[in-house]
Amino acid sequence: MTYLLILLALIACMAALDARYRLFVFARPAPALLALAGGTAMFLLWDVIAIDLGIFLHRESALMTGVMLGPQLPLEEAFFLLFLCYNAMVLFTGTLALGARRATATRPSATAATLEENS
Repeated sequence: MTYLLILLALIACMAALDARYRLFVFARPAPALLALAGGTAMFLLWDVIAIDLGIFLHRESALMTGVMLGPQLPLEEAFFLLFLCYNAMVLFTGTLALGARRATATRPSATAATLEENS
């Protein structure tokens, strides 16, 4: 249960950061949630294929709930993959926003350009 609670806390932290700066879900909720659902589903499919091939195996842990979504696929994996996708998108959109902010800050303002021309 501890691992699930940690994942939920991390997702809440990402949501707080997202809400504060309106980076992803809080900027455009419908497409963002669709992208999160699609990314998480793709990674879950990837896990199911890897489990079927014997690449991924689940080991029991006292830190986990014990709830399984399928053979060798714990509930926590779905939340981890959701966090992974959300984290990647907040990082990506945050980087774009920071780049745009820096570009705006370094660009001379129209007023300054006008004053120089009139001097």
